[in-house]
Amino acid sequence: MSSEVVKENDLIFLILDDRRRWLVQVRHGGSFHSHKGIIEFDDIIGKNYGSVVFSKPLETQGYKFFVLKPLPSDYILHMARKTQIIYPEDAGMILLYSGIGPGSVVIEAGSGSGALTCILANYVRPNGHIYSYDIREKSLKTAKANVLKAKLSDIVSINYGDLINEDFKHENIDS
Repeated sequence: MSSEVVKENDLIFLILDDRRRWLVQVRHGGSFHSHKGIIEFDDIIGKNYGSVVFSKPLETQGYKFFVLKPLPSDYILHMARKTQIIYPEDAGMILLYSGIGPGSVVIEAGSGSGALTCILANYVRPNGHIYSYDIREKSLKTAKANVLKAKLSDIVSINYGDLINEDFKHENIDS
C-alpha cells in the first residue's frame, strides 16, 4: 500500500471492477454517486492511496471500491475530451522517436483535450517545459482544465496560436 495520503482536491482513480473506473477529484463534503451507492469523499481524504472504501448505504449497498493514485495513462484515458486523443501506446512511440525526456523543451501544435500535453509534461519534468498551441478556443479551455487537474500547470503553457502562420520566437527547443 502506498504511503502517500489523499488530500483535498487530489484526483483519485476510483475502481469498482475491470470495467467501471472513474477519475474524480475529491473535495471536503463532496461525494461520488453511482448505481452501486455513494462514496463520501470525507471517507477518502486522509487515507493512503491503495485503500478500500465501501459505498453507502453500507447495509444495503456496501460495494468495495479501490482508491488508487492515477497514472499518466489514467489521466489520458479518463479525462474530459471532445477531440481525438493520442492513446498511451501511440504516445510511447512519439516519446521514443522524438527523444523527449527529462528537461526537454517541447512545442506542441494542437492542444486538443490536453491528453498528449499531459503525457509529454510527465516526461519532461521537473525542469522541462511544454508550449502547446491551438486555434480553437474550446480546445484551449478543455486542455487548460485537464492540465490543471493533472497538476502540471507549472511546466505547461497553453496558448492560442497558429504555428504554421505565426512566429513565436522560441529558442532552444528540443522537439
